[in-house]
Amino acid sequence: MVPPAQFRSYYGRPIVKAPVWRHDIAAYLFTGGLAAGSALLAAGGQATGRPALRRAGRLSALGALGASTYFLINDLGRPDRFHHMLRVAKPTSPMSMGTWILTAFGAAASTAAVAEAAPLLPTRGPLGPARRLLPPVGTAGGYGAAALAPALATYTAVLLADTATPSWHAAYPELPFVFAGSALASGAGVGLIAAPCAQAGPARRLAVLGAALELYGAHRVETTKGILSEPYAQGRPGRLLRAGRVLTALGVAGGLLGRRSRVVSALSGLSLLGASVLTRFGIFEGGVASARDPKYTVVPQRERLAQRRPEP
Repeated sequence: MVPPAQFRSYYGRPIVKAPVWRHDIAAYLFTGGLAAGSALLAAGGQATGRPALRRAGRLSALGALGASTYFLINDLGRPDRFHHMLRVAKPTSPMSMGTWILTAFGAAASTAAVAEAAPLLPTRGPLGPARRLLPPVGTAGGYGAAALAPALATYTAVLLADTATPSWHAAYPELPFVFAGSALASGAGVGLIAAPCAQAGPARRLAVLGAALELYGAHRVETTKGILSEPYAQGRPGRLLRAGRVLTALGVAGGLLGRRSRVVSALSGLSLLGASVLTRFGIFEGGVASARDPKYTVVPQRERLAQRRPEP
């Protein structure tokens, strides 16, 4: 009897080099998605005449953008490395394009957030013109940020899938759905927390759409990639993703059923935000786990070779 094959590499080292990214990048995935989802929420509030929703989305987008910049620079090690990445624009590089998308989104989202200070300015004096000019400028900035939000929410999915990390690369068709859905759900969470119930209707609809995209993509990632789905279903990544699904379901249910309760809506928003954090960390850690175990590199290669081999 031949013993089962042991998928070991020379010297016990991984065949594929695991990502050098720390958990700063996992946090960056969440805050970038939150910024994108919040910008879309703010644009919806602007378009439908819901000022509380607009204000919450704009301020949340600015806060999440600041956190994203911190996590990215902290992972890079020095602030000047972020500046160096802006010296070139390489269309074939998701990292290069993502840096430019983040910068352009930041300019638009910051303009929109600053415009929320217009009512606080005096009507006369040197700041009087600024009080009149800021609202239309903020509207343009808000819609500009919303136009860039889909790219900001999904470019990180392309970035992960473009690596040699087995379980990230295999999930390239579905990761954008997971990340886009998670971004929408987290933005909806902000609206459910910050806006009064009468203005939170778009946030509830956004929560349903985001949850549907996220759950569809995550289910596909966890069930249709053969052995490369294992890292997403086992160990710590599996626990994170399962907990994320539970919180997503609770958040959507609470948002729909508790539409007249500010407390229930706020708890639903917190659930959606927590679900987005867990999902991003689960996807991140699942990919890292697949790179550390040689079998996730060897077995799919053997299966592809067997499929190409002509039948006798």
